[in-house]
Amino acid sequence: MLSYYSRLSSEVYDLDKPVGHSFGDVEYYIDRLATCKGRILEPATGTGRILIPLLEKGFKVDGFDSSDDMLTICRTNCEERGLYPHLFEGKMESFSLDMKYEAIIIPAGTFLLLHKREDSIKALRNFHKHLVHGGRLIVDLFMQSEVSIGKVTTRTWECTNGDSITLENNTVEIDYIHQYSISHGRYEKWRNGSLLQTELERFPLRWYGVEEFKLILEEIGFGNITISSDYNFGEYPINPKQAIIFEAVATKE
Repeated sequence: MLSYYSRLSSEVYDLDKPVGHSFGDVEYYIDRLATCKGRILEPATGTGRILIPLLEKGFKVDGFDSSDDMLTICRTNCEERGLYPHLFEGKMESFSLDMKYEAIIIPAGTFLLLHKREDSIKALRNFHKHLVHGGRLIVDLFMQSEVSIGKVTTRTWECTNGDSITLENNTVEIDYIHQYSISHGRYEKWRNGSLLQTELERFPLRWYGVEEFKLILEEIGFGNITISSDYNFGEYPINPKQAIIFEAVATKE
């Protein structure tokens, strides 16, 4: 089976999007959560890119991820800064905790990794179950506006020890009916011209219509839904390349 956010892809994520790296989202989340006094949960917390800046601002944030390799890097990044949040392995659609949160956040389009509709619905219901009444869900989505079968991209990253990691990514499937794409990535780590490690990854991504996702949230029991774009609160999106941010309140039991 192809891996999913295993050792090399997790290392690349930390190189490409280090702690505090922002697309405008770090500042946006800090601002939107400013009134939050209770606990916050970040599903799919990754290597701590947003988790750590929130902790450093004094927010009480827990995080989980389905990738043990991601969590290992996240713990190291936290410990290097004297931070020891509650981190655990889990999946968005099936994690179960005895506590409820004042806010749940899913930045950077991570929610779209749940490419099967039934899993995404389970996850949203699970988020609702883990929010206090009046708690907020904030989630970023992106459209797939330039996807095409057979499109191959390549990138290279330099590691701190002089090694390099290359990625060749190939889109292999697009399902317009069920609204997702699948790409395969080949990661390779090199040292002085010699191949040290290879990793193959299957990477799914779903997409939603803006109003479609709002209707789903309403059906699950969310209300007071605000749709924003490019981290400008309340500005409705006008083109498919913008980041689309939903903020919704758990208004029904």
